[in-house]
Amino acid sequence: RTCPTQWRSPRLRLLYVVTEDWYFASHRLALAEAARDSGYEVSVVTNVTKHGDLIRNAGLNLIPIDFDRSGLNPLRDSATIAKLTAIYRREKPDVVHHVAMKPVLYGSIAARVAHVPCVVNAIMGLGYVFTSGSRKAKVLRPAVRAALRAALSSTQSRVIVQNRDDREHLIKSRLAEPGSIRLIRGSGVDLADFKITPPPAGRPRIVLPARLLRDKGVFEFIEAARLLKRDGVDAEFVLAGAPDPLNPGSLTKSEIDAYEREGLVTALGLRDDMAAVFANAMIVCLPSYREGLPKALLEAAASGRPIVTTDVPGCREIVEHDVNGLLVPARNAHALAAALHRLIADPVLRGRLAAAGRAHVEAEFTLPRIIAETLAVYGELQLTSP
Repeated sequence: RTCPTQWRSPRLRLLYVVTEDWYFASHRLALAEAARDSGYEVSVVTNVTKHGDLIRNAGLNLIPIDFDRSGLNPLRDSATIAKLTAIYRREKPDVVHHVAMKPVLYGSIAARVAHVPCVVNAIMGLGYVFTSGSRKAKVLRPAVRAALRAALSSTQSRVIVQNRDDREHLIKSRLAEPGSIRLIRGSGVDLADFKITPPPAGRPRIVLPARLLRDKGVFEFIEAARLLKRDGVDAEFVLAGAPDPLNPGSLTKSEIDAYEREGLVTALGLRDDMAAVFANAMIVCLPSYREGLPKALLEAAASGRPIVTTDVPGCREIVEHDVNGLLVPARNAHALAAALHRLIADPVLRGRLAAAGRAHVEAEFTLPRIIAETLAVYGELQLTSP
């Protein structure tokens, strides 16, 4: 079965495979709606928790599946591969779009078995196995590299990466052919949802918007708060996110509670009103170890908030040091504290960085632009199929 061109089949079947429905709702729902409007029949394969009705009400077919995100073990997860294969055979998609590592690895196996004609593999950052220094991650890394090389090797597929560093890594490691890689920077920002508001008056509020994982730099953020408080800086340090028990790098609720009792941070928990969170922040901070392209930083920049982040893949794709934000070395709480102190003390600098950040998002990261680039990849695959 070959990949038909769009004008020969106005109802091509497009299938998204994502581990969690909340992630799809946050990062891919607008894309799926645009694909639906352009003539695709769209289905979503995901673990369904709280966003099933939102997906169905968007006119998308919802296919529940249980993804175990606690690790990568093909033997243990063979049942998931078998379920994906059965879904692909039943649904007969013209294009499958896998999002993130586990769907890419296991979905690619299923796609080959089921003879899916067109596959898009979206690498949203290289994740725990590649960023962690733990023994478990180091043991898994060679096997994951081999599996990823096999997943990305199909001639009738495209690989989407979100930053230039990941593109170069895939090429240098011979995980993917250069001609199969497409750089699409993030999932886009709806500028109507994230608007510039005046910075809040009073006590400085610094927000870290992310899942509470070690590799998001949560410990460095907390240590920077401790250093600044010790030096007499009066500021509120806020965690806007929740632990992720299925991620081996997650902090625990008891750890967060202890830091709150110590007076170092305020924990907001999981929030679905990030525009309001940013409106109430003076500075946004993400001291991550590595990213694909953090949507939260784009939303913060669109909201006119100055950013402090790390000089690592993904983050430096958004921030140019001293132009639209400040970059610091990863895993360095002292450098992070110094950068935050600089911004707290300099309202003129904050204003300059904030204005440049908004302009950068308007020029390169709008939602319509990202959607158009992604739909073009689908069309390219269809037109180049045998």
